[in-house]
Amino acid sequence: MKRIAIFASGSGSNAENIINYFNKTQTATVSKVYCNNKDAGIFDRCKRLKVDCALFSREDFFKTEKILSQLKESADVIILAGFLWKIPSNLIEAFPNQIINIHPALLPKYGGKGMYGMHVHNAVKENKESETGITIHFVNENYDEGAIIFQAKTALNYADTPETIAQKIHILEQEFFPKTIEKVIQ
Repeated sequence: MKRIAIFASGSGSNAENIINYFNKTQTATVSKVYCNNKDAGIFDRCKRLKVDCALFSREDFFKTEKILSQLKESADVIILAGFLWKIPSNLIEAFPNQIINIHPALLPKYGGKGMYGMHVHNAVKENKESETGITIHFVNENYDEGAIIFQAKTALNYADTPETIAQKIHILEQEFFPKTIEKVIQ
């Protein structure tokens, strides 16, 4: 059975969805969650779900081999679920095409450094887009430029606000992210 490590920086709703999905299907297991934000909601979720969640520092991630050595022992695949730091090259080299990210827009639109969460939804609204969606992709050395695995779209109308756009994106994330991960790892 494949072992999944999840990286999260925030509330952890996508991480919880992935954990619950694989607990139900038993096609993979979430071995550990890693978080770079001591105040993130993911810690409470992991405690409730009985999944180990480790806090790590910028130095641990970028300047040492600590995280990499832990991952080599406990993970086959790395999932980024609302994780905001760029992945260092040593992780990308150690896990080629085994690091998967979800982005809240239809890449290549609205990708790159600083384009996450409400920043994306505000830009989509400002540009009067008629549709948006999610992109699930492999991670490479550039923000949001890895090979696209899957995209799902949702229609928008003039009455949509950045908040309603975020709700539509969340529905797509919850439906498609775990299923797409499962397809990739099998």
